[in-house]
Amino acid sequence: MEGFLGDAYLWVKAFHIIFVIFWMAGMFMLPRYFAYHSECEVGSDEDVKWIEREGRLMRIIINPAMTIAWVLGLSLVLNIGFGDGGWLHLKLLLVFLLSGLHGVFSKWRKQFAAGERRKTEKFYRKINELPAVFIIAVVVLVVVRPF
Repeated sequence: MEGFLGDAYLWVKAFHIIFVIFWMAGMFMLPRYFAYHSECEVGSDEDVKWIEREGRLMRIIINPAMTIAWVLGLSLVLNIGFGDGGWLHLKLLLVFLLSGLHGVFSKWRKQFAAGERRKTEKFYRKINELPAVFIIAVVVLVVVRPF
């Protein structure tokens, strides 16, 4: 393999994909948790359990997976260079936007923990589909490289 990663390139790529899968699993789960959480009474035992679940999901799975996926992904980009095609630039933009969605989910988790219920269960069920749209576009860009 070319670039500074040399023979490690495929290992880095494999672990990048693994951590993207972990990140996306968490991003699919958290809005579903919010949908269930929004139906319980603030301050109830169930509310406390959802707050704990959401915090653990974010702290143990989503945040570390996103961080590692970004570090490995940027290593891959630096290895091949930014001039590899427009698909790469669009992929990076989509991943940046997905990271912003991650930040929004984090904010909502904190609002739930503070006892705030700003959205409905139906809203969270619809938002639950948004990470899928991003990941479908990213996978198509990486595999097909349409431009």
